[in-house]
Amino acid sequence: MIEPLGLTGERTAPGIWHENYWFARHEAAYRWVVAEVLPGVGGRLLEAGCGEGYGAEMLRAAGGGRVVGLDYEDTTLGHVRRAYPQVNVVRGNLVQMGFAAGSFGGLTSLQTIEHLWEQPRFVEECARVLAPGGTAVLSTPNRLTFPSGNWYHTRELTAAEFVELVAAEFEVTHALGLHHGPRLRAWEAASGSCVDAQLAAEHDEWGPELRELVTRTRYDDFEIRPGDLDESLDLILVAKVPG
Repeated sequence: MIEPLGLTGERTAPGIWHENYWFARHEAAYRWVVAEVLPGVGGRLLEAGCGEGYGAEMLRAAGGGRVVGLDYEDTTLGHVRRAYPQVNVVRGNLVQMGFAAGSFGGLTSLQTIEHLWEQPRFVEECARVLAPGGTAVLSTPNRLTFPSGNWYHTRELTAAEFVELVAAEFEVTHALGLHHGPRLRAWEAASGSCVDAQLAAEHDEWGPELRELVTRTRYDDFEIRPGDLDESLDLILVAKVPG
């Protein structure tokens, strides 16, 4: 059995019951990429900030060709190598990637940019390592709705700030938001914010209704769509390298 990465608040991971809401929220974005973006991407695919590795594995398993996972921390990369041996992982700095220009046809970086101090430089690097016409999918929490106080985040973004940042190097083709679907909205209409409820107490103090909600949450309890970006939970941009 492969030992899971310890939870620190920096990233989520599969298979941990009290993290299931956050994992499903992340999984929803990856599944959307697999269904809506990946079929149109050719060449190698870079997962910039691969973290625990489940996203890179989903992309690989869906037929993403050769997926390269890039991250900086050795412990994390060791876990990815053990848990997802078919994902090629590389240690490197996201603002100074060790790849030649135009090395990839596609790039994903989900829930990563908010962790970086040099966000414009990261966007420049994403554009540099993509071939002309290459596609990038970037996501980040919406600062207007995300709970404050995550000390792993250096700068959270609004939709307007995110688009402005990425548009400096890319042509932004789609700006979308991730929202709660009907089941989660119904729960919140009766009981209040499910995010606030999770953060209000340690998981071993949760009541049975919240426990059931968290453990039953799936990727299809979320919707990804244009419009209402300021009310969305997470922001997702699809962008092209000009040329």
